[in-house]
Amino acid sequence: MTEHQYSFETRLLHNQHKIDPVTGAVSVPIQHASTFHQYNVGQFGKYDYARSLNPTREALEDVIAELENGIKGFAFSSGMAAISTAFLLLSAGDHVVITEDVYGGTFRMVTEVLSRFGVEHTFVDMTDITQVKQAIQPNTRAFYVETPSNPLLKVTDIRAISSLAKEIGALTFVDNTFLTPALQRPLELGADIVLHSATKFLSGHSDVIAGLAVVKDEELAKRLGFLQNSFGAVLGVQDAWLVLRGLKTLSVRLEHSQKAALQIAEFLQSHPQIEKVYYPGLSDHPHYELQHAQAQGAGAVLSFELKSEAALRSFVSGVNIPVFAVSLGAVESILSYPAKMSHAAMSLAEREKRGIKNSLLRLSVGLENPDDMINDFSSSLEQLSEANLALQQGECP
Repeated sequence: MTEHQYSFETRLLHNQHKIDPVTGAVSVPIQHASTFHQYNVGQFGKYDYARSLNPTREALEDVIAELENGIKGFAFSSGMAAISTAFLLLSAGDHVVITEDVYGGTFRMVTEVLSRFGVEHTFVDMTDITQVKQAIQPNTRAFYVETPSNPLLKVTDIRAISSLAKEIGALTFVDNTFLTPALQRPLELGADIVLHSATKFLSGHSDVIAGLAVVKDEELAKRLGFLQNSFGAVLGVQDAWLVLRGLKTLSVRLEHSQKAALQIAEFLQSHPQIEKVYYPGLSDHPHYELQHAQAQGAGAVLSFELKSEAALRSFVSGVNIPVFAVSLGAVESILSYPAKMSHAAMSLAEREKRGIKNSLLRLSVGLENPDDMINDFSSSLEQLSEANLALQQGECP
C-alpha cells in the first residue's frame, strides 16, 4: 500500500515528511537560515532566500496540499494574510460575491481595504442559490464561501457555487477553517482555492498564528506563489513546525470535539433559557442534509442565543470551564461573543442585518469531558432561571 492509498488519519502521520532523509529524524527539522549559499554563479539551488522558500515552511505546505488533495500549498503568517493574499488575485474593477455572515476580519478586508483599490463586492446569503445568481455582475471574478459560516453556521453548497463560478470564468474561494480537510475537502467539490486560519483546529493548541492556502491548478499555483513571494507575509519556521506537530493529532481531536459538540448542542436546544441553537449536526438544522452530503461531519463549533444581552452577560459570568476569548479550534473549549469579538469590525446595523444578535454566543468545543461542560452550563443557566423567577416575584435577585 502506498502513502496515497492510506486513510486520512494515517496520512496525517505517514506522508512525504514522515522522516528526515538526511538524519532519519521523525520530526521535520527547523531551518532558521534566512539565506542559502549558492555553489554556481550561473545556476542557483532550490533555496536562495527564505521569504521565497524555506525547507520547514515547505514541509508544511507539502503536507496541507496532500491533505486537501491539491497540488500546491502556501503557508502565511496568519489566516488573514492567506485570505488577503488570495484576494490579491483580483484587480481593480473586479467584483466578488461573498457569504454575508463571514468572519469579521474578512468583512473588514473586503469593505475597507479591497474597496479602496477598486474591487467591488456584494454580500449574499449563499444558502440561496437564486440570490447568488442575482448578485452576479459582468465583472464578477470570484465567489468567496465560508461554510459552515461564522457565526451562524449556515451551510453553502460548494458544488453549486463552484459550478456557477465556472460558467462565468470566476474563481471559488472556500474558507475551510471550521471543518479542516479531516471533515471537508472543497477542492474535491469544485473549489479553486481552499483557505485556513491554521491558528484554529489545524494547530489546535492556542499557541500559534498561521494561515494556509491550497490550490489544484498549476497556473493558479504560479500566480498565488508569485503573490506570496511579492507580498511576503510568510509563516515563520517555528510556527510552521508547531502547525506540523498539531496536524498529527487533528483527527483524534476533532473526533472527540465533534461528538462533544453534538451532545452540548442537544442539551442547549432542550434548555428553556436558550432561544436558539445553530449547529449543522442537529437533525432540525435547515442545512443538515447538505452538510452531511458534502462533509464527513458538522465540526466542533456551534452558536446559541440567550433571551437577552443581560442574560448572556449573566451566563458568561457563571460558567467556569470554557475560556472566554477570541479564536476557536483549540484543545480547550473557547466561548466567544461575536458582537464584541470576531465580528466587532461590523457595525451594529450590519450585524443585525445578518442576524448576529447581542444575545449570541459562539462555542468552540475542546477536549474536556462534555458531561463536565454540560454541568457547568447547567449550573449557570440554573442561576439565571432563579434570578428571573426572583424578578418575576418582585424580589431582589
